[in-house]
Amino acid sequence: MLLKKTKKLEIQIDEFLDKVLNGGLYLKQGIKYYLKKDSELFIETQNNIDTTENDADTLRRTIETKLYSHTLIPEQRGDVLGLLESADKVLNSCKEILFQFSVENPDIPHDLEDRFLDLADTSISAVECMISAVRAYFTEIQIVRDYINKTIFFEKESDKLADKLKRDIFERTDIELSCKMHIRTFAVNIEKIADAAEDVCDRLSIAVIKRYG
Repeated sequence: MLLKKTKKLEIQIDEFLDKVLNGGLYLKQGIKYYLKKDSELFIETQNNIDTTENDADTLRRTIETKLYSHTLIPEQRGDVLGLLESADKVLNSCKEILFQFSVENPDIPHDLEDRFLDLADTSISAVECMISAVRAYFTEIQIVRDYINKTIFFEKESDKLADKLKRDIFERTDIELSCKMHIRTFAVNIEKIADAAEDVCDRLSIAVIKRYG
């Protein structure tokens, strides 16, 4: 194990990854509550993701300080920090999307609601596989590739769902162009969550090659 001599650090990295994963799950739940017009649960979920993101930032800084001040895993330190920073961007994007729903209040047609939920579910599935891939980098390097491939699969699926959703939005004749462009933006941003998860896995693939050739 990469961190076998630094158990506390390993625990903190696991906690950080938990935060990123929870952020994705909060986003998925928040979108569901928004579409159901359950403002109380939506606000609660938004508060939860805000707290989660702040806690993740604190953990990431603590891990970074330990890696440098205690000269831990110097050969892999840069790769580890890069993975954590790119994973943190995924969490930040999840938080930002919920904030956009809250501020911009998009008027999503009822018959498109399930499509948005499917897109969110697929994108967050990519995040879940990405988190598993990063965990495996520290514990079971031999299964990292499996989770990377799953992440790529869900990223491609999210692309398909988003592309069809965007085309259907602009083919509609019952809503104004400004509304089409508005709700299209939310489809694009949800899709980008899966793209960000794939970016983490691209960085992870390089880290694995550097460790094992």
